[in-house]
Amino acid sequence: MFHVIERLAEELRRARRVTVLTGAGVSAASGVPTFRGAGGLWGSFRAEDLATPEAFARDPRLVWEWYEWRRAKIASCEPNAAHEVLARWTIESPHHTVITQNVDDLHVRAGTQRLVRLHGSIWELTCWNDCGAPRWRDERVPLPAQPATCTSCGGLARPAVVWFGESLSSDDVNAALAACSCDVFMTIGTSALVYPAAGLVQHATAKGAFTAEINLEVTPASSAVDLAIQGNAELILPEIAAHLLKRV
Repeated sequence: MFHVIERLAEELRRARRVTVLTGAGVSAASGVPTFRGAGGLWGSFRAEDLATPEAFARDPRLVWEWYEWRRAKIASCEPNAAHEVLARWTIESPHHTVITQNVDDLHVRAGTQRLVRLHGSIWELTCWNDCGAPRWRDERVPLPAQPATCTSCGGLARPAVVWFGESLSSDDVNAALAACSCDVFMTIGTSALVYPAAGLVQHATAKGAFTAEINLEVTPASSAVDLAIQGNAELILPEIAAHLLKRV
């Protein structure tokens, strides 16, 4: 393990522009339940049957009950060492970018700068009727109205997250693609299965980046990157950070 961590640290030491793509594995150590791992009542529901516009149109109260459960779970979580290392890198260099598939905003709470949130935020809401009101942030748990209502028109509000069958924000996709023009591109805690995020590693490779993966298990991206490390991000990233502090 030491030699692969030292190798990645050396690449990062030489790099001017670094981009990191994160997934659920980064937040697992903080206690954030996985998207498909809800227990109790929610164990009888598939996420794909709840996180859709069709499900919300059919039963907005049920969908909001699920999101309120998730919000309450996430509210009790704190950023872990992986979030803290990545946040520090973005603070120390304007050329370090984090792209995340997570909606928990633990990167935000850790202080990450220039964060690209591909799938939105569970703490933000938007009008279901698209009345034109800008999305707003509300971290109250639980929300006062069930289901939540729009602060502008009073109609239904929905979580400002990207649901199955919906397109990602073009601004976020463009920001992610632009960040692929980097010296080192790392994918951390994600299976790299969901597009367009899954294609970012290939895009970075085509741009000439050194690519690396940190994940508990081998993923479809493992064979496509220059360096694959199996392990916990909250343990490996602090090790890498410690190596970076050493004088060459």
